[in-house]
Amino acid sequence: MRIRIPDVVFGDSVKTGWPLILAPLFFVVAIPIADYFLEPTIHIAPLLTVAPAFTAAIAGIWATAGMSVLAVLAQVVAGAERHTLGTQQVLTEVVALVLLSSLLVLFTYVRETHSSQLRRVRLVSETTQRAVLRPLPERAGPLGIATEYRTAESESRIGGDLFAFARTEGSTRLLIGDVRGKGLDSITDTSIMLGAFRAAAHRQAPLPELVAYLEGSVHWGLSELAEMETDVGERFVTAVVADIPDDEPVIRLVSCGHPPPLLLRDGTATPLVVSRPSTPLGLGGLATSSYAPETFPFPEGGRVLLYTDGVSEARDRDGTFYPVVERAAEADRVAMWSDGGPETLVEFLTRDLLDYVNDNLADDMAMIAVERPGPPTAPNAQT
Repeated sequence: MRIRIPDVVFGDSVKTGWPLILAPLFFVVAIPIADYFLEPTIHIAPLLTVAPAFTAAIAGIWATAGMSVLAVLAQVVAGAERHTLGTQQVLTEVVALVLLSSLLVLFTYVRETHSSQLRRVRLVSETTQRAVLRPLPERAGPLGIATEYRTAESESRIGGDLFAFARTEGSTRLLIGDVRGKGLDSITDTSIMLGAFRAAAHRQAPLPELVAYLEGSVHWGLSELAEMETDVGERFVTAVVADIPDDEPVIRLVSCGHPPPLLLRDGTATPLVVSRPSTPLGLGGLATSSYAPETFPFPEGGRVLLYTDGVSEARDRDGTFYPVVERAAEADRVAMWSDGGPETLVEFLTRDLLDYVNDNLADDMAMIAVERPGPPTAPNAQT
């Protein structure tokens, strides 16, 4: 499983900027020397302000403070060389450099403090992600699996999209869902949903009972939150639960208001539309749902793509939705031509989607590609 999030840690400049410190250091040494040999009417010592400013842009607080001290000393030396240190002009220049340097040191302190806070947030997010949104295996029974997951909020490594898997005696069960909302605000609902699915997986209950258990757990979890939060009545989870037998070329689906999976075969994409979808989880009290699964063909050599609406409802600059069916078919053809597996499929779709939205996802997105391997190729007969 891959989780990609833009890096926005300003403190990285502290680690990469040290070789560039030689530039402002050379500036601090060269200016007093050059100033000594110039005409008395030409005074370039005020240019020393460039040294601490440049250092603040590429390094941290200690380097900035050190360069500021050197710049002030260099300006004092330049004034002493010309015997103008006591003049009002030079004193004003020294005071101005001290004030500017102090502001630059303060700026680097604030920047590094913010950077440290971001690193702590990322560490907490990574820990949360490992505990809540566990990665799917590359294989489950006879199936090959690949996953792609991206959050819309750069500070979060877990958002409103979720997925999980479980093995039964003779099948693999997959869950993909989308909590209303995105980013950090949806982590509570995500953890409730995934915890319920994993708890139910140990019981190996039939698919309708599993989905009913998920509905009850989500409804109970939201009821518990109702005393503390005001918008609980507007929260729900869309989901698809799939059961894929090991020895039957079929896939059984229960859809709770979620985008239909796609069957990919021979470069074509067919939406697996459930004829009687159930209501989203958490809204079960609004309607009576039997959660009866529907069976679709899943032949050998075929692939199934499960995804969230962060994929199907992504828009380009003109507001046009991402054509997921057509692009998934193209991704399947690419995977076939390159003799790649499900990971090739999700990599192509991810790059294609990000190009479509100009690397600006408006919503969290998740994809799961599942491949049922074809029959083994018989060796060529000897003649």
